[in-house]
Amino acid sequence: MTRSFDNNYLVKYLGMDGYFIDNLYQNSEQSSMKEKAKPKELKKVLKFIKSKKTHDIEYFGKEKNKDVFIIHLESLQQFMIDYKYERKEVLPNLDKFYHDKHTISFDNFYHQVAQRKTSDAEMMLENSLFGLPTGSAMVSYGTQDTFDAAPEILDEKGYTTASLHGDVPTFWNRDNTYKSWGYEYFFSKNYYPDNNKDSFNAGYGMKDKIFMKDSVSYIQKLPQPFYAKIITVTNHYPYDLNKYDEDISSWHTGDNSVDHYVQTAHYLDEAFGEFINYLKVSGLYNKSLIVLYGDHYGISNNHRAAISKILNKSKLTDYDLANFQKVPFMIHASNLKGFTDHTYGGEIDVLPTLLNILGVNPNRYLFFGTDLLSKDHDQTVAFRDGDFVSPEFTKYLGNIYNTSNGLTIKKMSKTEQTSYDQQQSEVNRELSYSDDVLTGDLLRFYHPKGFKHIDKDHFNYQKAHAIKELNREQDKRKNSIYYLNKDKSTVHLYHTDAPELKDEK
Repeated sequence: MTRSFDNNYLVKYLGMDGYFIDNLYQNSEQSSMKEKAKPKELKKVLKFIKSKKTHDIEYFGKEKNKDVFIIHLESLQQFMIDYKYERKEVLPNLDKFYHDKHTISFDNFYHQVAQRKTSDAEMMLENSLFGLPTGSAMVSYGTQDTFDAAPEILDEKGYTTASLHGDVPTFWNRDNTYKSWGYEYFFSKNYYPDNNKDSFNAGYGMKDKIFMKDSVSYIQKLPQPFYAKIITVTNHYPYDLNKYDEDISSWHTGDNSVDHYVQTAHYLDEAFGEFINYLKVSGLYNKSLIVLYGDHYGISNNHRAAISKILNKSKLTDYDLANFQKVPFMIHASNLKGFTDHTYGGEIDVLPTLLNILGVNPNRYLFFGTDLLSKDHDQTVAFRDGDFVSPEFTKYLGNIYNTSNGLTIKKMSKTEQTSYDQQQSEVNRELSYSDDVLTGDLLRFYHPKGFKHIDKDHFNYQKAHAIKELNREQDKRKNSIYYLNKDKSTVHLYHTDAPELKDEK
């Protein structure tokens, strides 16, 4: 019940009567908090947000009106970048992309999720709001709350918005939350042919190679510019793959729940490489801003012995585990000069960074993150439990470390103590205010000049309706890849080595 990732599962295990009672209680609690919230509570939040505003002229509008791909790299951690196993590069395609001359890559970027991992990551990515300390904000508040989310903001700028995911639409309440965020289209598992074939699925949905290839039939019809989020799942615990999908040996740490991670990560990399090849041959590559992010850790701290072997460390410290929370973050586009950015940041900072590059002023909205590419960026990265990391301090699992050398700080100077206290105070307020915004639905009181909140009742994710609407829109706007290719599909340009699809031919 506390996981609450899918109401269908609650019905299955609680029964209709149990689910009804639980749902009634949850709704009562949420309604009570919402009724108590007043517009004046927003003022202190806005004052805090105003103190964090950034200015970034260098990158503002650098990729204005570009198509946007957000590629969600399930459970992928930063240590896997440039990682070799048995003298073989595990992520050759992602490594190449990470070091590309047009990719800005961040090597001090952290996940900031709590219990609800992917759900929390999506909340931060799309809204620059933290997830909740317990439970899923998407499940508890996604249906009813008001949001200033990426799809809604970019819709105002003429973007077509879509999320693509090879799992059931109800998971994490996406089918309702995405309407509140302003997604025009949500292409979930039932949109994909033969989606229920056992050989096409692994773990939490369709295998990445099959899912990404089949997604092209919808991507090619999106009127441009578009904002498309692609959620992969194969690199999700328990890291299941068929033998014929394995192209690399497993680790041999003695921890079976960890050892196959390297294989599913490699599979994800191969799927990504195939997708990038399609973007290049279809003409989308140079027309797009491509954002990659790891949503959360794949290997938890409970596996210390295995982590020691994976990292080749004889002694693993809590400071090492803090750095193990880093995930990849990359921004790629033809007008960007690539480099490795050592700035400290996290998932809460993605949206303001993205909007600035697209020429949309992030300071117009209530965001808790700040633009990673701005000199004013706040480099104190808050973790959901109140710990944090900054260029000065790493507070993790009850200990405080000097970030630059990893040594435990047992006694601080007066200057260090003042700086630490300021950073901890900021983290506490940031988390508390973000919770207030969600639990009190405070964004319903926020009305930036000229910005109109969407009507969530406008959206319908039923397949027949969505396909009809998509065809109507592309005929009207006449600028989708499919239309520009004289109404001829580009799916044949996509090449995959997925053996399941070869067997289909």
